[in-house]
Amino acid sequence: MLRRTRFVCISDTHNASPDGSFKLPAGDVLIHAGDLTNQGKYTELRKTFDWISKADFEAKIVVAGNHDVTLDQAFYHKHGAHHHGQRLQDDDACRKLLEDYPSIMFLTHDVAEVNLLTPDGPRTSFKVFGSPYSPASGTWAYGYQPEEAFDLWSRIPLDADVVVTHTPPKYHRDESRDRGLTGCEALRQALWRVRPSLAVCGHVHEGRGVERVLWDLESPDGSFQEEDVGYWVDPGAGNKKQCLVDLSSRSTQPLQITNCAVEGKLPPQPVASGTEKPRSPPAKCWTWKSEDSLPQSEQCSSSRRDEMHRDKTTVLDAGIGVTHRPSCLLDEKQQLARLQGRDGISTSARSDREALRGRPGRRETCVVNAALMATSWPHKAVHGNKYNKPIVVDIDLPTWETLD
Repeated sequence: MLRRTRFVCISDTHNASPDGSFKLPAGDVLIHAGDLTNQGKYTELRKTFDWISKADFEAKIVVAGNHDVTLDQAFYHKHGAHHHGQRLQDDDACRKLLEDYPSIMFLTHDVAEVNLLTPDGPRTSFKVFGSPYSPASGTWAYGYQPEEAFDLWSRIPLDADVVVTHTPPKYHRDESRDRGLTGCEALRQALWRVRPSLAVCGHVHEGRGVERVLWDLESPDGSFQEEDVGYWVDPGAGNKKQCLVDLSSRSTQPLQITNCAVEGKLPPQPVASGTEKPRSPPAKCWTWKSEDSLPQSEQCSSSRRDEMHRDKTTVLDAGIGVTHRPSCLLDEKQQLARLQGRDGISTSARSDREALRGRPGRRETCVVNAALMATSWPHKAVHGNKYNKPIVVDIDLPTWETLD
């Protein structure tokens, strides 16, 4: 059985809190994708952990970011004076702060199983991988060099349902006005291999927004291809509405992913919890790359626009190609093979067979850059700091009672 589970996604709060800077919508799971503070001071961390621990969510998943310098102890021992001069922080005390907040699931490049147990909640289960790392830039924490990237992101388990990273993947919500495309290509390739339902990031404040990536598993040219990309139209822009991304079965365009396909049967439809409201016709929420009609809000720098408007049948140097073979054109046998991950197993030497075989239903990932701070470091705009709203994502997940 699958049930709708609501994730409230934030990142890059930089000492801001819900008591004035922004409001937290209700949800089942809170995700914070790093940069909790400006410079990782003990007082900054305690203030942030305080409000996160008090937030009314059944699960609270947190990773650090490059600004949370004291939490990266190896980095801080070497570069602490660069940030705090003669007033060095006690990095051991900063790390031990987490012991005072057992309700916070703090992940440092590791994985956890989450079971939502509250009787009146969705009672769903998922596996989450979380990491604070981002490509090294300047004297900041949790940085890695390009030659380290592949090994670093290969540690994401293939069965992760949710991936939380501070850095965005390359080409997806990663464009900075000053630095261009700043995301990590090795992370994008890892997401192709894992194909989680949800990938939450931050770091690049200007990249705030949502894309859904339909992975191409059938290309004879090798791994890491993309079939299509959907660009989110924010229903909360310029008004008081929630910034909601509904990819559950209640929406007209649910996420193309399920872990329920079994031999000889198509997966069952998600089951409502009994409190679901009837679905109403939504406004247009997505513009697809294959439609060649991007909204004005998605117009990018010439470098990225050139990437997006190349011939869709061409395999790009970075490993991104766009093809389109919608499921509605497949017969039932082909649909089942697609859901079970058995279609399109390429014989090419470049094909990643481990990632393709036995991966039932993993076709699409929702990529969310949830940066709350709208301005960039040092964050002081002419008229003060500006903040985005949290991004709320609804997806269907299996209930833990039905898992074997």
